[in-house]
Amino acid sequence: MERAVADFLRAAGLDAKDANLRQTPTRVTEAWAEEFLAGYGQTAREALADRFPVSQKSERELVVVTDLHFRSMCPHHLMPYSGTANLAYVPGKEVVGFGRLAALVDVFAHRLVLQEELARQVALSLQDELGTQGAACLIRAEQTCFRLRGEEQHEAVTYSEAYEGVLKEKALRAELWQRIDRSASGRKKNS
Repeated sequence: MERAVADFLRAAGLDAKDANLRQTPTRVTEAWAEEFLAGYGQTAREALADRFPVSQKSERELVVVTDLHFRSMCPHHLMPYSGTANLAYVPGKEVVGFGRLAALVDVFAHRLVLQEELARQVALSLQDELGTQGAACLIRAEQTCFRLRGEEQHEAVTYSEAYEGVLKEKALRAELWQRIDRSASGRKKNS
């Protein structure tokens, strides 16, 4: 990877021996290997490993966590995007700690992944790994490639949603959105 970055700098007409660029191949390699692509070395099962049994099964109760901050890389232009993920699930026999939900988002966000796929993979993993009756992932992000290239939509915000199981039902989706809206309203009042 270091050689490829050095080759990229040379191909761009830059002097890789310049004092400001001398360590760039090493720094770029470390950033990509340790951060941006770290999700390839992790699984959803590992992220959701610490589980707790549910004492009473409910078919309509929601667990909702909002505003999980993440950053990722778009596979089309290798440019970053970042935002917040809102997760919800209807527990089956087990639940996980809230921090494990953030870890799940990071497993997939620290890969080259489209925003739409990120939402889909998180929702599917919640359903599959926890055996939930329904799961959802709603993502709000700012795409660097959309803001700085082409149309240069500097203020554009993108949304992606993925629903599984009972959360595909309109009534539960509406309830989920109400909770997220209340959370957002509460933050605005406290600002």
